[in-house]
Amino acid sequence: MEHLRIPGPTPCPSEVLQAMTKQMINHRGEEFGQILNKVTANLKRLFQTKGDVFLLTSSGTGGLETAIVNTLSPGDKILSVSIGAFGERFATIAQQFGAEVIPLRFEWGKAADVDAVRQALSTEPKIKAVLVTHNETSTGVTNDLASINSVVKEFDKLLLVDAISSLGSINLPVDDWHCDVTVTGSQKGWMAPPGLAMVSVSPEAWQAYAKAKMPRFYWDFAHAKSYLEKGQTPWTPALSTIFALEVSLEMMLKEGLPNIIARHAQVGNAARAGVKSLGLSLFADENYASNTVTAVATSDGLDTKKMLKLLREEHQIALGGGQQRLDGKIFRIGHLGWVTESDIETVISALKVVLPQAGFRS
Repeated sequence: MEHLRIPGPTPCPSEVLQAMTKQMINHRGEEFGQILNKVTANLKRLFQTKGDVFLLTSSGTGGLETAIVNTLSPGDKILSVSIGAFGERFATIAQQFGAEVIPLRFEWGKAADVDAVRQALSTEPKIKAVLVTHNETSTGVTNDLASINSVVKEFDKLLLVDAISSLGSINLPVDDWHCDVTVTGSQKGWMAPPGLAMVSVSPEAWQAYAKAKMPRFYWDFAHAKSYLEKGQTPWTPALSTIFALEVSLEMMLKEGLPNIIARHAQVGNAARAGVKSLGLSLFADENYASNTVTAVATSDGLDTKKMLKLLREEHQIALGGGQQRLDGKIFRIGHLGWVTESDIETVISALKVVLPQAGFRS
């Protein structure tokens, strides 16, 4: 079996996989309603919110589109705080629906500068919302969302957060940090298969919803809320993934969110230390290095694509390559969800063998 260490989808515990073998049930029936209500309540605990949380049958990208179309209107000015490929994707979605995107781009591998965010907001008072990626998996960087949030709220703007690869693994208290729409995905730190986006909505986001005029049908918060009150989803849900998520959430709550966050910090430290012990360099600014994915710079003759092929074919280990402008320039080790330090030790041991075979000269 392949040792999957990409930033998502992530491996699933056997109990989670077993839950997916359950027979289908009536998604308009009482049994499903009980499951949906339980899953939603448990998600609220892990989101650290008392606000609304909705399950959407989609990838994380669908959740990002949901955040845009439910809070904004064509022509609205938004500030896009981007530190990598997924920050750019969030902005592109907004642009596709007619928002006027004001880009605030930072060097890939670096975190967003809070003072630059403040300067951008002070320069353009008509900005309505700020888009931020909490954890940028394309570069292995975690933004200082708490500080960014304090600036965004200083100017009384909406904060729309891509937390797809952070929530459930890295601390993100949604209510305390005043995140208005926060998006994550089942296939990341939640130890479940792909198929669900989970989205929280603040009271301020609901106020924006009442005025938002972007087209929406499948992604309508009001539909999600009215059906949830009946123990249903508006459209046919990904039942098997919800069965899996029910079990994974129970496992997470049993471990405890503080312990999960601490475990990811320990594993992240182990990954970074292991990489450096091989003579490799981190791509991300280590002060903001992610605890869910480690990005490693190509150097000293290393053929990253050959290395990934050797790992896959000879050691049954799958790592991630670089995306877009980083293709061939970095590789990425995913360590979120169902992961321990021993998993990282396995990766580092295999890298030690294949690096010289792929041209690396330490």
